[in-house]
Amino acid sequence: MSKLDRYDLSILAELQKDARISNQELAERIGLSPSPCSRRVKQLEDDGYIVGQVALLDRKKLGLSLTAYVLIGMDRHTPDRFENFEQHIRNLPQVLECSLVTGIDADYQLKVVVPDMDHYQKFLLGHLTRIDGVTSVRSSFVLNQVLASTELPLVHLRG
Repeated sequence: MSKLDRYDLSILAELQKDARISNQELAERIGLSPSPCSRRVKQLEDDGYIVGQVALLDRKKLGLSLTAYVLIGMDRHTPDRFENFEQHIRNLPQVLECSLVTGIDADYQLKVVVPDMDHYQKFLLGHLTRIDGVTSVRSSFVLNQVLASTELPLVHLRG
């Protein structure tokens, strides 16, 4: 990891808030002229700090009003079993996140987004429970999302 200075950290913070910002506006906000600002953004991309830019969509406007956190238990803890499960999960667009976890009575935690409970039932019975090795599925449903952010905290990098 190369050393990030205050300009780099400011660039990363600003781009996390709005990646569509013009280079001119970004340069003004962080106190650099446009050319060095542009070079720094390019360097941050080349160094892998910036891995992409996306548009954040409104789930509810798109009819995706049900979010579930799903705990998955597996029958065997073998590399082949986990690899098979993970390959299946990568092909399910309803799964926004999949993490191998510890500290709870489950092997994986998924974040799933679907239109409604009927769609969730079809997803559960048609996909999750059909993956070899899945022995338990426990679902929790979001009632109200209190906080949602895509911004990573950078405070630990400031000197």
